[in-house]
Amino acid sequence: MSTPIQKLFDLTGKIALVTGGSRGLGLQMAEALGEAGAKILLTSRKAADLEEATAQLQAKGIDTRWVAADASQPAEIERVVSEAMQRLGHIDILVNNAGATWGAPAEDYPLEAWDKVMNLNIRSIFLMSQAVGKASMIPRRQGRIINVASIAGLGGNTPEMTMVAYNTSKAAVVNFTRTLAGEWGKYNINVNAVAPGMFPSKMTKGTFDRLGADALAAHAPLRRVGDDDDLKGAVVLFASQAGKHITGQTLPIDGGVSAIIAG
Repeated sequence: MSTPIQKLFDLTGKIALVTGGSRGLGLQMAEALGEAGAKILLTSRKAADLEEATAQLQAKGIDTRWVAADASQPAEIERVVSEAMQRLGHIDILVNNAGATWGAPAEDYPLEAWDKVMNLNIRSIFLMSQAVGKASMIPRRQGRIINVASIAGLGGNTPEMTMVAYNTSKAAVVNFTRTLAGEWGKYNINVNAVAPGMFPSKMTKGTFDRLGADALAAHAPLRRVGDDDDLKGAVVLFASQAGKHITGQTLPIDGGVSAIIAG
């Protein structure tokens, strides 16, 4: 007999750690996991933002805690995982969402900017996945890792979009997802990624201000940009039993923009 669909998507009793979870896409995904029944641990750099996000989720009846840390620092990653294990016992779901960008022409791109973007966007994902895997998922022979890539990692820059480090880092996330999925499948750990297109956020505010939401929406076959609901279904799918036979995949959530680029 098959499992009822509501049970497949039910995350009751699961523990989810969401990096960069205090606002934007990270908070949207944390909310989705919590609404599906998971207990949430948010982490990002600023305690005030985490307190506000935690209060917002708790007001919706979601069991939420937080720990402030800089995900670009290896020692801070170890501290977050150690605190998560002490406070919650284990980690079932890891959402690697923390990220940064920096715009400059490739010929003038500062090395310190390159290192900042790479350290947060890909090195921290590796280190956080490694730490959570060793502390909880591998010993328990189960887990879900969801990485946040971007459609910027599926193609190159246009002349107007000078983000050589960001695009490169997000392409690395896509192949890191494939590689870790292949290596950790033997531990019953599923590793997948979402690749958002254009969503309003602090990171994209400059682009929205410069070009306008209507102009950005016009590039998508669905003629829209992402909203507060558009990542929720995908992240719950990847985190739940409904996605137990999916691993190593990157799902663009972009209104169809990547389909046109690929075509």
